[in-house]
Amino acid sequence: MENCSKVEEFILVGLTDSPELQVPLFIIFTIIYVITLVGNLSLLFLISWDSHLHTPMYFFLSNLSLADLGYSSAITPKVMAGFLSGDKSISYGGCATQLYFFMCFATIESYLLAAMAYDRQVAVCKPLHYNTTMTSRVCAHLAIGCYICGFLNSSTLTGNTFRLNFCSSKVIHHFFCDIPPLFVLSSSVSYINQLVVFFAVVFHSSFALFFILKSYFLIFNAILRMCSSEGRQKAFSTCASHLTAVSIFYGTAIFTYLHTSSRHNMDTDKMASVFYTMVIPMLNPLVYSLRNKEVMSSLRKIVNKAKSSLGIFF
Repeated sequence: MENCSKVEEFILVGLTDSPELQVPLFIIFTIIYVITLVGNLSLLFLISWDSHLHTPMYFFLSNLSLADLGYSSAITPKVMAGFLSGDKSISYGGCATQLYFFMCFATIESYLLAAMAYDRQVAVCKPLHYNTTMTSRVCAHLAIGCYICGFLNSSTLTGNTFRLNFCSSKVIHHFFCDIPPLFVLSSSVSYINQLVVFFAVVFHSSFALFFILKSYFLIFNAILRMCSSEGRQKAFSTCASHLTAVSIFYGTAIFTYLHTSSRHNMDTDKMASVFYTMVIPMLNPLVYSLRNKEVMSSLRKIVNKAKSSLGIFF
């Protein structure tokens, strides 16, 4: 117990120990993070700049971009620094902070996906009542609810994890502070600790997934009743992109957090974690907005305006 009380830092093993892969991986993750920053910040700027994008759908998209920036920034810079400097240590407090913000923004994103699905349901199934249903007050309440759920879930899981004793080792077999590798590391994990994680993940993921699946079930029914084949094809394409991203996000998260036993393969977790910590935040601007004609039109307006401004000086 004396040794447990003196734990001040952990050592992150990272993705690989091969020296020849450190630089290539650093370059790859740097490119991914830069694309993530540029894509999500550009989306936030476009939505705030163009009044035509001040609608409920883009309100949720802007919050989704904030969540993507939040949980990607909680993980990726530390991973990049480890590749560049070789320092894989992280303080006890830093580990807890990283886990807290990662879980917080990841939970917020899962509920935002559900809110976005509900928004599309109302737009497709009840277009005449869309403006009266999706008011600014309703959108604000939905967004606030997403953030509250994120903070509560993160506080529960982080508190449950860092109540444990870490005596036997300080080496975390992962590239960031996540719950399964911390459970494996601890000498005091109980059945109750695992149940807390299991029920927290099941409750939040199933609650959000229920509304997503319900919304898209109603959307598909409405699409099948459309007379225009072009309209059906466009709607199906949009839904397929959204459901693909949702499947990757929820599939990897559920796969990771519902297997918290010491027998769980940490190498498999690493590969799955790369998708929902780095790849999904990069893809979301493309999946949800950059393929959208309104966003691309707004982007062209800014580019043309910039060209006109530059033409004045040259």
